[in-house]
Amino acid sequence: MAPAQKTIKIEQVGSPSRRHHSQRETLVGLGLNKIGRIKDLPDTPSTRGMLRKIQHLVRVVGDAK
Repeated sequence: MAPAQKTIKIEQVGSPSRRHHSQRETLVGLGLNKIGRIKDLPDTPSTRGMLRKIQHLVRVVGDAK
């Protein structure tokens, strides 16, 4: 049995309008494309890199398991 994968709960709090198109594409890639959306994302280096790119548009709601 594989150990449970860690996840991070993220909420979009900023609008991608008037931002660089790559930031909007990053939001869509993470499943966040409207303000108020919350997603549980796997805690991987690639996810953390994407979150770093759009850190001004999202907030960490809490660390899930």
